[in-house]
Amino acid sequence: MRFERKDLVRLPVLVLVSLLIAVNIKTFINTGGLYPGGFSGISILLQRVFLRFFHWDVPYSALNLAINLVPAYIAFRYVGKKFTIYSVVVIVLSSVYTDIIPQVVVTYDTLLVSIFGGIINAFAAGWALRMNASCGGTDFLAIYFSQKKGIDSWNFVLGVNVVILICAGFVFGWDKAMYSVIYQFTSTQALKLFYRKYQKSTLFVVTNLPKEVCDVIRRVGNHSATILDGEGAYAHQGRKVVYSVVAAEECREITRQIELTDPHAFVNEIRTSQIAGNFYIPKEE
Repeated sequence: MRFERKDLVRLPVLVLVSLLIAVNIKTFINTGGLYPGGFSGISILLQRVFLRFFHWDVPYSALNLAINLVPAYIAFRYVGKKFTIYSVVVIVLSSVYTDIIPQVVVTYDTLLVSIFGGIINAFAAGWALRMNASCGGTDFLAIYFSQKKGIDSWNFVLGVNVVILICAGFVFGWDKAMYSVIYQFTSTQALKLFYRKYQKSTLFVVTNLPKEVCDVIRRVGNHSATILDGEGAYAHQGRKVVYSVVAAEECREITRQIELTDPHAFVNEIRTSQIAGNFYIPKEE
């Protein structure tokens, strides 16, 4: 593990991300009485349980740091050391900021709080992921299960969130739990717009230069391709169709390079929801 000059740029960004996460908790989540997904949601749920039933005002940072210890160890050992260190920076700073930042109320409308809180959470999470970090907790475990165990990480994250919402519904009322569903749904959908690394797209390229197009796909995305035989329905001339699945964030650059290689190529991009088999995913640092 070696730190480079670009790592110095990431740290100030992660400080801002941590601050944004804390502001979202104190401004939107706490105001609406919501329960976000993941380990931050577990921390908030435990904090409110301790306060209501035991009258203990347990700091958010103590709970969030404690329950992230095991996932952080797993990520450090199996996912990526630098990725884990950056993520721990976000976890520590956001936890401390949450305890020291005063609560500010923007609106008491729970629906608005759920929607805009989810958008802000997605923006912060996407920003962290772009900086080779995460918000910890279920992010650590989801990446580990995806890369090492071949398990669908979304099922794991969904399962954790369902448990949080059920517990919150029984203890604090189902209205807050249902508004939390809106928050989590908004956050998930917004994150798909902000961050596309783990999304995949299928490319169908009709071209007369199939080998050159395959070289472009391999050079830009490090992905392979399959060359299929086709026939134009109008002129009945033989054409080649290049088929490949690539990372969604790579599609724009791959398409641009294909157009430079073969200006007459026809490129069709289709969003891919699920694949099985070998697919190249760059490892976290």
